[in-house]
Amino acid sequence: MKNIVLIGMPGCGKSTVGVVLAKATGFRFNDSDLIIQEKDGRLLSEIIDQEGLDGFERIENEINASISAEHTVIATGGSVVYGREAMEHLRSIGVVVYIRLPFEEIRKRLGNLHKRGVAIREGQTLRDLYDERVPLYEKYADITVDVNGRNISETALYIKEQAERYFEGK
Repeated sequence: MKNIVLIGMPGCGKSTVGVVLAKATGFRFNDSDLIIQEKDGRLLSEIIDQEGLDGFERIENEINASISAEHTVIATGGSVVYGREAMEHLRSIGVVVYIRLPFEEIRKRLGNLHKRGVAIREGQTLRDLYDERVPLYEKYADITVDVNGRNISETALYIKEQAERYFEGK
């Protein structure tokens, strides 16, 4: 199935770029965080508060591993890469694109991490989280896109071009 799956840190622009990318490709758009909230019936922050991070990651992995889509841009939550089953499934249904942004830019863009539903452990800093996740994003990515210095439209068009090349090679 031809889908474009966007991964990366919270604040890197997955959802924003994803909507523009969907318009540019004629694909549908799904935000996996919204799918989780809809299927679970709670906000991400409520799931984290009530289930803890391990419980949240289990729910996130389970729901992402069951996404059924075709010709869809899927913007994932930043912590999706902790779920092996989810990432294997997402790779099997599309091309995985890592939207890479330097730490300082991520730090500037993010506000209240808890309200955003960012899965961060007690005592862990944003820098710790960034350093922990980057190797996982790199591991699962079929394509890596540096967005620093690109606007939303430029990023979406670049991803579109790269995804088309990827699909041609398959």
